[in-house]
Amino acid sequence: MLKRVFMAPDPGRVRLRFAARAVLGIGLAVAVCGLAGHSLVGAVTGGLAALLALFTVTDATVRAQAVTTALLPVVGLPVLAAAAALHGRPVARDLTFLAVIGAGVYARRWGPRGHSLGVFAFMTFFVAQFLRATPDRLPELYTAVLLSVLIAAAVRFGAWCYERRLPPAPVPAPPAGTGLARVTTRQAVQATAGAALALVVGQLVSPERWYWAVGATWWVFVNTTSRGETLVRGFRRVLGTVIGLGLGLLVAVPVAGSAVPSAVLLALCVFGIFYTAAVSYTWMMLCVTVLAELLYGLLGLLTPGLLALRLVETGIGALGAMLAVLFVLPVSTHTTTDAWIQRALRCVHACTAEAAARLRGVPGADPAPRVAELEQLLGRVRLSVAPLVHPLNPMLGRKRRARRVLALLDDCAREVRGLVAVAADAEASHDARLAAACWRVETAVEALTGGRREDVERVDGPPAAEPALAHLHGLERALTELATPLRTPSGSPLVGA
Repeated sequence: MLKRVFMAPDPGRVRLRFAARAVLGIGLAVAVCGLAGHSLVGAVTGGLAALLALFTVTDATVRAQAVTTALLPVVGLPVLAAAAALHGRPVARDLTFLAVIGAGVYARRWGPRGHSLGVFAFMTFFVAQFLRATPDRLPELYTAVLLSVLIAAAVRFGAWCYERRLPPAPVPAPPAGTGLARVTTRQAVQATAGAALALVVGQLVSPERWYWAVGATWWVFVNTTSRGETLVRGFRRVLGTVIGLGLGLLVAVPVAGSAVPSAVLLALCVFGIFYTAAVSYTWMMLCVTVLAELLYGLLGLLTPGLLALRLVETGIGALGAMLAVLFVLPVSTHTTTDAWIQRALRCVHACTAEAAARLRGVPGADPAPRVAELEQLLGRVRLSVAPLVHPLNPMLGRKRRARRVLALLDDCAREVRGLVAVAADAEASHDARLAAACWRVETAVEALTGGRREDVERVDGPPAAEPALAHLHGLERALTELATPLRTPSGSPLVGA
């Protein structure tokens, strides 16, 4: 985990800037809330609103991000009002919370904007439980949310909008479908069922902190598609919580109630959440757990018993999510993995075609957006294959095959990046050999995505001297070698039936 976080590639230092901007934006939001005369509860609400505005909005363009950010209070404030109004009516509150969860997950069918608004709605209801919000506090909480989202937007789109200098990041759409065949619909049912179980059991364990279990169930479902992904994420959430609670005993308990050291540690936790989110869910949950402990310390509620209760409630929530994905409209790991791998392979071909067109001098040919899309798709493939390469997976044969697939896909991405770099050179030229190699790449991709193993022919011969041709030959070899791990001799898929 240490290597994954601190040695993971960070092209353009995007993760570093993402995390540093979050510390700045959230710090300013909390400071403005304090200057506006808000209580500690108001400042905490504002800080969490700013965190969500900076963390969850992931639209492809800056303009779309700004629109989504503006819509956050439109969705969040009515949910906050409902949560406060139902504070003294447990049954109605619980049913409303489950409805918010189902709607929030279902909204993912509308892409990044639906996902962001769904997360903000859920977290607004969750924060109302965390802070025991009542109707008399609504004016302060409303002001805190509006101010903080405004400050976060000013930092993100005004003071430090580094995205304007980057190509739009393509966001792969989830696998298509209708009705219960749509993954987001099935996940909405699963998340609601898992949250209902977590809510009931969580309340039996603690009538006051039950919402921790519901929160754990919700976050296990975020950015997952198949049952395998959800199971691995649940394990990582519990692991991150356990490590975070242990760390909290060392750092959060000693400084409980002390404003300055708590503020410094909170800033470090915020930085850690944003910096590690893309590479390690365990590390992100560690930072989230320590942040929650620090907040409870500032509110004067932190005790060792509370930390133990958080661990139990987190385990209940993770268990609820796992049972839901296993027994309620399960989405198989094979179906999801196969879909993402095929989309990645088709994107490899599209990158190659664009690069070849660029070498031929075709006006408007630009492979760069395709390369960015390929990186996004490979990230989804890694997430989908994670259950197979997990250390606890006992199926060693499938684990080896999955690792081989990931290695060969990384080889494909490396050769594609090299080809695109060559194509960007104004002195590079195109000849018939490149056209033939691109045709062979297309044939190999069609064979792999169409299931025609016999069409994938082995590439032999000495390596080419010309750079573009060398990258294409390397890509051909990687594609032909993918035929073996993607299908066993009997023709079964990577992850089995």
